[in-house]
Amino acid sequence: MNPDYTDSVHHDGSSRYVRPATGTEMKLGDEVSIQLRTAVDAPIERILLRTCPDGEQFFTEMQIESTSTSPVCIWWQARLHLSMPVMSYRFLIFAKDGVWWYNGSGVHRHVPTDAEDFRLLAEYDAPAWVHESVFYQIFPDRFANGDPSSSVQTGEFKYQGQFSRSRDWGEKQSTWPEAMVEFYGGDLPGVEQRLDYMADLGINAIYLNPIFTAYSNHRYDVVDYFSVDPHLGGDAALISLRHATSRRRMRFIIDIVPNHCGVEHPWFKSALENPASPTADFFTFHQHPHDYESWLGVRSLPKLNYRSASLRETIYAGPKAVFRHWLKTPFAADGWRVDVANMLARHGRDQLETEVWAGIRQAVKEVNPSAYLLGENFFDSSPQLQGDQLDASMNYFGFTNPVKFWLHGFEVNQHGEPRTVRSAVPWSAQALVNSWQASRAAIPWVIARQQFNLLGSHDLPRILDTLDHDQALNRLAVALLLTYVGVPCIYYGDEIGMRGKDALEARNCMIWKSDQWDTDLRSFYQTLVRLRRTSPALIDGGFQVLVAEENILAYLRDADDDQLIVIGNRGPAEYSPAGLPVRQGAVPDGIVFRELLTGRTCTVHDGKLPIPPLPAGVQIWRAIP
Repeated sequence: MNPDYTDSVHHDGSSRYVRPATGTEMKLGDEVSIQLRTAVDAPIERILLRTCPDGEQFFTEMQIESTSTSPVCIWWQARLHLSMPVMSYRFLIFAKDGVWWYNGSGVHRHVPTDAEDFRLLAEYDAPAWVHESVFYQIFPDRFANGDPSSSVQTGEFKYQGQFSRSRDWGEKQSTWPEAMVEFYGGDLPGVEQRLDYMADLGINAIYLNPIFTAYSNHRYDVVDYFSVDPHLGGDAALISLRHATSRRRMRFIIDIVPNHCGVEHPWFKSALENPASPTADFFTFHQHPHDYESWLGVRSLPKLNYRSASLRETIYAGPKAVFRHWLKTPFAADGWRVDVANMLARHGRDQLETEVWAGIRQAVKEVNPSAYLLGENFFDSSPQLQGDQLDASMNYFGFTNPVKFWLHGFEVNQHGEPRTVRSAVPWSAQALVNSWQASRAAIPWVIARQQFNLLGSHDLPRILDTLDHDQALNRLAVALLLTYVGVPCIYYGDEIGMRGKDALEARNCMIWKSDQWDTDLRSFYQTLVRLRRTSPALIDGGFQVLVAEENILAYLRDADDDQLIVIGNRGPAEYSPAGLPVRQGAVPDGIVFRELLTGRTCTVHDGKLPIPPLPAGVQIWRAIP
């Protein structure tokens, strides 16, 4: 176990510790100031900044800032010359009890590898607008019906042996496969008509599940990448939504699945009919026509083959490619969410993902340098998050799953058997903290602060059901979502207490009868969304864990002029500390904090914040200027 003083050693990539801030574009040749904070009484004698320019180790002596005046901490500073597109660094600390290394994964006696060094990206096109965004995910068919005349009709078409069926809003869904072609009439005019509802919640960015023409309600079996489904209002509805969101200073991103298409796509139908078709090489036929590669063996979703130069030209490389088309006016989408991004351009011997993703990024950023390029990945996506591929991933691995493992119990899933592997024993808070830290350490901070954090989506049970309808734990989970490092996304209806025990039920229709809402929960969301969008500590602050016990987690988010402390208790017992230790976070005595939800105030004394007893749930304390 490390000595206590090492808890005060802190650095991250936020604007307090890297100047100029990593949120601004840094150029090759620039010089930045690297700051490191330690306790004023820590037995530290010397600190060196270790870098590795062009592969050769180099040390820079850090100096104590003479202008820094604090009764509890010392600020160390060194200048770093950005000589490479990716600059990695860590710290070598000489203390009275020996030598320590400090990197993104913490303080170590051993010499760590470079893999978890802190990293700066020079000349990286960051989608800076996401830093102040709170997203709202919408499954279009289930959100709001703005134009009933465009709705799918019962028997209008037959797909995969099932006839389409029109359903009344809120009517119970069937089971698979019938549920795939049941439609409730939600559309883009409906989304536009409910923008004021979202604005009232505090939302300023929308993530739309697929809107391209397809036969299923989820539309991941696309049949035309170049048209908005007429049942959603067509291209005109997306243009209208663009104008309406712009008037409200809202952004939106759209969903694409370049890994596979639908079996009814003209490309695939042509390839089936004629092995010499111009689109035959878009697919992989093991034996034409019936034996072809598909997504996880689902034959209705033939996998696209990126060995094809023509496919690459159509999807991203060409001037009129799909990835470019929808970012241009009049649609001007603000970015992309890419389905199964971990699987794209990967198949057995052909592992083409690095070059394909580089091409997609180039295409997207040529059209709009600030476009948000987001990928779905349930696993470790750090190889794609180094500044040359994705801007962010859906952070199931680094946020969602660890939170659920702590609040409910361990569970992992796969498409094969056994489908689910679980343990009813919840993680400790330290396991949660270690998982969070490992995920942050694997990527540059500028990427970590734009990771797409979520509690629910169209692929998961509703968070309330996951937590067995425990409202205290639900509020704790929401507080973590809206105060952790990254960009939060709320799944439609979670804010009013919608439920769903599986992914199918999670796609139930949005409830628009306000007498069926949990209005207290919605108010809780509003309060935290407002905080997330206005607090400098949450927008661009650092992150430091103060307490991690079995059932208790407390962390600090800090900026120069803003400090927040989040304290979570998963219960069942009440948390009644003599005082929450805050000195290791460089919080001096005499600072007054106000609790966001109750208005109660406390003053730091003897290095501790004397908080009141906390039952299962959350407290959020903010320093009073």
